[in-house]
Amino acid sequence: MLEISFADGKTFRLSCEFLRVYSPSAEVRGHGPGQEVLQVGKKEVEINRIEPVGSYAIQFTFSDGHDTGIYSWDLLYDYGLRQEEMWQHYLKRMAEAGASREPQKP
Repeated sequence: MLEISFADGKTFRLSCEFLRVYSPSAEVRGHGPGQEVLQVGKKEVEINRIEPVGSYAIQFTFSDGHDTGIYSWDLLYDYGLRQEEMWQHYLKRMAEAGASREPQKP
């Protein structure tokens, strides 16, 4: 869980899974509308490292090796405000695809 506080007093708790499945990387978002790639099996993903990107963003390295999304402070604030709506949309997409949040076992 990542807890992040902003100057206006708002504090958000964002799960590692949420941050991973909504990574702002091209690998997840695609290169345009409708090209998003549904992220499955990420229930147990963790954040291994957080690196600053200038003074405007941070970059996570996740336990599944994903490390290409740059999360601006504005993006994280927006995610905090819209977390419940975004999470329900994700769960709906998972159900429609017959996919699972559980990691696949080798």
